[in-house]
Order: sequence, then C-alpha cells, then structure tokens
Amino acid sequence: MNAIVLVVDDEPDVETLFRQQFRPEVRQGLYTLDFALSGKAALEKLAGCVGREIILLVSDINMPGMSGLELLPAVKAQYPRLPVFMLSAYGDSATVAAALERGASKFMTKPVDFPQLKQDVSAALSDATRAG
Repeated sequence: MNAIVLVVDDEPDVETLFRQQFRPEVRQGLYTLDFALSGKAALEKLAGCVGREIILLVSDINMPGMSGLELLPAVKAQYPRLPVFMLSAYGDSATVAAALERGASKFMTKPVDFPQLKQDVSAALSDATRAG
C-alpha cells in the first residue's frame, strides 16, 4: 500500500515544517506526505487518488475560501471512513465541538505536538493496514 497523509493548510511554510518533522518516517517508507493549500485542492487530490491510499487527512480550520470546518463534512460525505484531524491556533470549546460534531477524529491546537501527531499517524496507518 502506498499510504499518504494529506495535509491541508493555506500557509506554504507548513509543508516545510511537516517535511522536516516527518523526514525519518518518510525516508523509512512508512508513508508519504502530500499537501493542499485549500479545501478545494484537497477534495481534488482525494478524487484523483487512484492506486494510492490516503490514510489520514490533517486540515487547518482557518483558511480562505473553504474553511476546514466546511471541508470536513464534504470529506466525510464522500470518504466516511477516512480519519480527519483538525488543527487550529484557536482551541476554544465551540470550535472543538463544531469540528467533532462534523466528524473530526481528533482536534489539535497549534503549535502542533509532533511526537503526539506521529503516534496518531502510526495508529491511522495500522488501522488502514488492518482494514485492507
């Protein structure tokens, strides 16, 4: 399986940060990282993912155009089994509740706790491998 973690964030420097943090896992071939700068681009990547499997979507909430909270139900409608982690600099209870109500598997605040995220990505990979 060619496992992919799709990261959605409108800030281009997020790609550099994630690539640095996940370099050992990517080098080991555990999974690859892919990036989208908008909710619309993320939906296009999901739709075009023939022969590859996105095992996890990690999305920022505050983005121009389609927010992460708008992206979430669109993803869940088409890919109900895909785990989605939401990221935000604002972890207020209303935002967390909205994300979880719309189907988020997990809510994480920025700055990202990368050791925890790596554990969560490993768990998502194990789940995807078991599901076949």
